[in-house]
Amino acid sequence: MSPANKISSSIIETHDLTKVYRKGQEEILALAGIDLTIVQGEFVSIVGPSGSGKTTLLNLIGCLDTPTSGSVKIDGKRPANLTENQLRNIRRNSLGFVFQHFSLIPSLTVRENMELPLLFGKKKVDETRVMRVLQSIELAGRENHLPQELSSGEMQRVAIGRAIMNRPRIVLADEPTGNLDSITATSIIKLFADLNQEGVTVVVVTHNMELAENTNRIIHMKDGKIFSP
Repeated sequence: MSPANKISSSIIETHDLTKVYRKGQEEILALAGIDLTIVQGEFVSIVGPSGSGKTTLLNLIGCLDTPTSGSVKIDGKRPANLTENQLRNIRRNSLGFVFQHFSLIPSLTVRENMELPLLFGKKKVDETRVMRVLQSIELAGRENHLPQELSSGEMQRVAIGRAIMNRPRIVLADEPTGNLDSITATSIIKLFADLNQEGVTVVVVTHNMELAENTNRIIHMKDGKIFSP
């Protein structure tokens, strides 16, 4: 697959990225010196067994956690040099997050869940943008439904719609097809591919090899390291 925009410059960089978790007296090495470059417009999957460090790497890229050592650079900025307010702005404006368990607010409608990033960012709701996103995730006409009235696949589509509402340059997804049947998972894979064709950089952590094989590049991880199979 080729993204719509020409791949030109790096948008995600890590250098010697290490993460150690401490549990009592025990130290758990989650990442062991990761060097990684993802260029603008790539569609990348990160695969590996449970405990290989995939989600830890995604959380560090997404400024949701801080490394023990090493560095991260996102869209030209180094999170380690930023204030919490600046980090919050990156998460709201440059990054879109999609999680395995959807993380929708059950008392809010489809539309209200999707508009949350705008409200958190104190931005005016753009009616045209809302309708375009609803159409892109194939939920136009269901915007007033509550999450409990949706299928798992539809809830994941809402989560993706929420992630792209702010027009992020990067979408990070952690096991986005993990709770879905194979037919629904295939439709979600297509939705990510469509986003990438629009120029969005997409990074997906997954056990789903069908999803991985539809990306530009597969990054294999084991024991906190990247390796070539």
